[in-house]
Amino acid sequence: MPDVGNKLERKYFQTFIDTTMNGTTPSYKVLGKDLEEFSVDMNPDTEVSKNILGESTFVHNGYETSASADPYYCRQGDELFEALQAIIDNGSQYEGCATTLLEVHLWDPGTTSGTYKAYKQPCYITPTSYGGDTSGYQIPFDVTYIGKKTAGYATLDNNYGATFA
Repeated sequence: MPDVGNKLERKYFQTFIDTTMNGTTPSYKVLGKDLEEFSVDMNPDTEVSKNILGESTFVHNGYETSASADPYYCRQGDELFEALQAIIDNGSQYEGCATTLLEVHLWDPGTTSGTYKAYKQPCYITPTSYGGDTSGYQIPFDVTYIGKKTAGYATLDNNYGATFA
């Protein structure tokens, strides 16, 4: 738990992806190993216009939220790697790339011990390439957030996984 008033370390904001790709029982696995950065781009759709009276009008049409995981190094037995490789092998599109993710706020404990405030959101996972250099097999991917967030609480496990309620 971070100390009040201190700068929040990045490790206190964690993102988990359902590697079952909308299976009946989600299996959320954390992103982060080998990633030095993972930022969510809000991509706001806004307009400012000025009328002939000199008055400004601001219009906010929402967000097109997205993120990129690059590099993503594949590890044998990793469920996310297996899901990404299946998308590539099957040439999956649309629902074949659909899943959900969790954003977990580790600075915000829940009402019961071991839980944290979390938000579940539908998304699409889209590999952008595969292969890589001599540092290892890579499948960088984009995450496109869709739909509404659902607030709840996450419980983390010792295998870098989470459950959401």
